[in-house]
Amino acid sequence: MAGRSGGIRGSQVGAGPMGENERGESAPRSIVSFWCGNGHEVRIAFAREAVAPPEWDCPKCGLAASTDRDNTPAPTSTVPYKTHLGYLRQRRTQEEGEILLEEALAKLRGTI
Repeated sequence: MAGRSGGIRGSQVGAGPMGENERGESAPRSIVSFWCGNGHEVRIAFAREAVAPPEWDCPKCGLAASTDRDNTPAPTSTVPYKTHLGYLRQRRTQEEGEILLEEALAKLRGTI
């Protein structure tokens, strides 16, 4: 069998997407608006029976958004990634580090 490529197996020419008459009816929905500290509005559809969460992440800026436009959540402070040297400086002073370095160098040189 040569020659056929690029088509979807089992589909016919002119076949469209399945409509609601083939899938059934959608559940009733309600739209809830969330606002972030930057003023972005996010509209999310929930099932009518579902309870909307108090906060939602804004897809535009990443801040937390709430349903109250005038009382948006404060941005959470994130601690930046600490390097190995940052953790080392947290445990030791500069003088302690220099003493340890001198001891390590003396061991390598064979003077200890």
